[in-house]
This record gives sequence, C-alpha cells and structure tokens, in this order.
Amino acid sequence: MSNQLQNIIRQQKQQNFSTNEQKDDNIVQLVGFIVGNEEFAVPILSIQEIIKPIEWTKVPFTPNFVLGVFNLRGNVLPLIDLRKKFGASKAEFDDDVRFIVIKVGDELAGFVIDRLTEALRLEESSILPPPDTNTERDAMIEGIGRKDDRIITILKIKSLLKMEG
Repeated sequence: MSNQLQNIIRQQKQQNFSTNEQKDDNIVQLVGFIVGNEEFAVPILSIQEIIKPIEWTKVPFTPNFVLGVFNLRGNVLPLIDLRKKFGASKAEFDDDVRFIVIKVGDELAGFVIDRLTEALRLEESSILPPPDTNTERDAMIEGIGRKDDRIITILKIKSLLKMEG
C-alpha cells in the first residue's frame, strides 16, 4: 500500500469517531463514482465538494482532457474531463453528471464524472496493490478495492492533476 493511502488511513484514525466507528480501525473511507463503464473512488478527505455542472470557459493550448476553467465562489479552477483523461468514449452531459472538486495540497481542481455511486467504507484488507503493468494509467492507481461483487479502482489524487494524458 502506498504512503499516500497509509497517510489517509492515519488521518481518518485521528479524527473523532463515534464509539461504533472507533472499532473500525482498519477502514478506508472513499467516495465512489462512475466514468465510462468503470467504477472509481477517491479518499473522502480529498473532496472539497460535489456540484452539478456549471458554466465553464475553454482555455486554448491546454491538453484535450482539460475542458477549461470555472469560477467557484471566486476561485478559478481547472476542469478536467476524466472520460477524456482515461481514454473513454465521449458522452453528452446528462442529469447524473457531476463535478467533483478535489483538493491536493494547496491546489483545487474540478473533475467531470458520469455519476456518483456511494460513500464507501472498505477494510484495508480488501484493497489490493495496483497491477504491475507499467502503463501511464497505472501511475494514477492507488489500489484496487473489492466490495461485494464489485471491483473499484482507487485513484491517486496527485496524479489526477498531472497534465500528461
């Protein structure tokens, strides 16, 4: 398991949980979402907010997966289309599409997702290391979570902001 995921687990343990939640020492809290035909998740502590799509402005000379920028309460944030970043086929925005605003250090960015699934609580033991296939996409994968009959790709939030495709 990577240092970043271990730090997130450590932060979650330090928070004040109720008596029932204190028994769940080895639980990782994530937010799940769909992009294309796959389910992904990011640590819940990295999410600033989740909003319905709002107007954005295109910016020239940016990678194709950067849709542009949008204004969120006075902050101008880049808007990254995860479908394009992950090489999924293009789809029109529907009522389920959301922007997830994620904070990485001092940086904020918005990410377009197809739809939210749920808040997830996974045991550490149900998270496997990413497969070792040495692709650029693998650099974005923190681990592979298992919940019931679902496989959930847990993303590295720092890698999402990198401008390579």
